[in-house]
Amino acid sequence: MKYLIMMYPNAEVMDALSEEERNAVFQGHGEFMTKIKETGEFVGTVALAGTDESSVVRVRDGVPAVTDGPYAESKEFMGGYYVVDVKDRDRAHEVAAMIPDAAVEGLGIEVRPIIFEDTSA
Repeated sequence: MKYLIMMYPNAEVMDALSEEERNAVFQGHGEFMTKIKETGEFVGTVALAGTDESSVVRVRDGVPAVTDGPYAESKEFMGGYYVVDVKDRDRAHEVAAMIPDAAVEGLGIEVRPIIFEDTSA
């Protein structure tokens, strides 16, 4: 079954880490990807720009209106995700626990089953 594993960085938490600790988190993602590629569970990953580069589109009376900024104000935001294909929910949790952000106080990893997917072009 496929799962979306989402990371929500918090700038305050990341800024409180030493440069060495931050680098370990970033490098840990490469090691994580290598491991799950070797198991055949890796489907894909995406890293997103910060919320300062986001915009929100709303259509009112048929007219799109675009505003700067995130959809919702929050200290945490979706920073990226992995898609994995694993045997069950327990394995999805095991895989999520291997992501270095999971070991940082104040951060967590969200795991959600994918119930529909369309990969056609």
